[in-house]
Amino acid sequence: MNVLVIGSGGREHALCWALNKSEAIDVLYCAPGNGGIDQVATCVSIDTADHPSVIQFCRDNAIEFVIVGPEAPLVEGLVDSLSAAGLPAFGPRKGAAELEGSKGFMKDLCREYDIPTAAYERFDNAETAKSYLDSQSLPIVIKADGLAAGKGVIIAQSRSEADAAIDDIFGGLFGASGTEIVIEEFMQGEEASFFVLTDGETILPLVTAQDHKAVGDGDTGPNTGGMGAYSPAPVMTDEMIQMTIDTIIKPTVAAMKDRGVPYTGVLYAGLMITETGPRLIEYNVRFGDPECQVICARLDSDILPALQATANGTLDEVSLNWKETTALLVVMAANGYPGAYEKNTEISGLDDANAIDDVTVFHAGTKKENGKILATGGRVLGVTATGNSVSQAQAKAYQAVSKIDWKEGFCRKDIGWRAIAREQQK
Repeated sequence: MNVLVIGSGGREHALCWALNKSEAIDVLYCAPGNGGIDQVATCVSIDTADHPSVIQFCRDNAIEFVIVGPEAPLVEGLVDSLSAAGLPAFGPRKGAAELEGSKGFMKDLCREYDIPTAAYERFDNAETAKSYLDSQSLPIVIKADGLAAGKGVIIAQSRSEADAAIDDIFGGLFGASGTEIVIEEFMQGEEASFFVLTDGETILPLVTAQDHKAVGDGDTGPNTGGMGAYSPAPVMTDEMIQMTIDTIIKPTVAAMKDRGVPYTGVLYAGLMITETGPRLIEYNVRFGDPECQVICARLDSDILPALQATANGTLDEVSLNWKETTALLVVMAANGYPGAYEKNTEISGLDDANAIDDVTVFHAGTKKENGKILATGGRVLGVTATGNSVSQAQAKAYQAVSKIDWKEGFCRKDIGWRAIAREQQK
């Protein structure tokens, strides 16, 4: 069969890398792809926001299954358009994708169905938002309601920072995504990422992962889309996984069905592990980036049947096998990220990095031009390694990073530090 993956990031490179191993796929396409995906899939230049063009491509190329990677086309209803055209697709429909498309929608659902999360309120103007702060303690979290590429969350340590965040968001910092804001309590604990596939009824948990959101070592500086990840996440014990499924995932899937917008696809819960158990920070309606890369690195099954079963309602008939190894990814980002950064800078040394045993360099913000790889985004590469421990995987990943020649890029030097500290304690 012919399969089309929608997207151009590291997540889509990892998905194409995993799908490329499937014997059921004749031709694998990716639209629009990036400078590294063409090694495992045929990249095609399609405006994925133009739904009729995507549908026409599928018809012209006998596409039998479409996998929508990023959140924006899901929130914009691409799966709805494909389904209406009779094209099977993986991912939630527009109404269900509001779990990520609107933080207020997600928080209201949690309140209605008693799903553990931070206390919050929603606001559509700066005056009432600032008035609400008068009765709240610090630090406090200010969130743009809509999609903001992982940058729409500001943790304000002082009242002046909170006021500035409110003014910035309502002033257009995140465009239309900031016409409303959510203000919520700051939760203490350790973050973790938990993923499940669901067809609206059956829930199939995937392996756990932990992301590093802050731009700087020691989890300092502003939040980003993610500067690194590893899997498994030691904080997600069997007990914590079961608590997450019972108190967060199952109630959410039931709530969406109850509301008439059943959720199908991958459901990604960003969690805060607190003294009283897991609490939901946010939902994402797609595989995480960079978590998808470490999850795919540990996958020991053909991923295609599970994605198809998720889309067609037969998830109870499939299972997935996982390698016992640890996977760790280091993001290489453009200097200045998550602020302004230079584009079209050249990267070399990728072949040397990929030549290291158990290392795969996933591309995110790159393009290939005249035989050269150029950086085009903020987060540009995901240097991924597997090993028998977090320490071993980390050592391999940073060895690979050292082979990459990109003067205009940087990375965190401490990815996996929490898990390594746990290893050393043992």
